[in-house]
Amino acid sequence: MAKNKTINVIGTQITVSLHDNKDYISLTDIARYKDSTNTDTIIQNWLRNRNTVELLGFWETMYNPNFKPLEFEGFRKQAALV
Repeated sequence: MAKNKTINVIGTQITVSLHDNKDYISLTDIARYKDSTNTDTIIQNWLRNRNTVELLGFWETMYNPNFKPLEFEGFRKQAALV
């Protein structure tokens, strides 16, 4: 079962969830710092950012044994990384 705690970062409460002995931070809480009424738009734009796409591809290569780099190329192309 996940356990939650909060930390204060620059005056913003960020939820930290513990699952399988690993900490996960809330992207929604971080986006709330930038714009509290449009957190969904903040996250959507971040996920479309070409640097974010590149980071996610690198992360998946390192930690996901089932990662399919050829399928990922389609995402990289849409983000103008190729």
